[in-house]
Amino acid sequence: QVQLVESGGGLVQTGGSLRLSCAASGRSLYGYFMGWFRQAPGKTREFVAAATSSGFRTWYVDSVKGRFTISRDNAKNTVYLQMNNLKPEDTALYYCAADNNGETALTQGKYDYWGQGTQVTVSS
Repeated sequence: QVQLVESGGGLVQTGGSLRLSCAASGRSLYGYFMGWFRQAPGKTREFVAAATSSGFRTWYVDSVKGRFTISRDNAKNTVYLQMNNLKPEDTALYYCAADNNGETALTQGKYDYWGQGTQVTVSS
């Protein structure tokens, strides 16, 4: 069993930055495809970013390209999401997820484990 715990969310002004962390326990993340998703009030959960087990290949939703960066430190069993130039539309509950199947996973249905989320609020 893998437990994922997100942290680093908070309240920032437009243009600010936050760095989210996803710490895993119970099992090593080596070999896991990792992703970040977000869900704003009244909206469905959407894909934000993902990375292969090495962290060297990444994917992003168009709306965050050039602003967000996903990375991982497998030695620390932790995945990060660096968010720069934040906008009010980035306001959402952010979740990290892990996929043990080893194939590219850009939709929430392909992930096996989920954290409980960390809130990001960007004021105008």
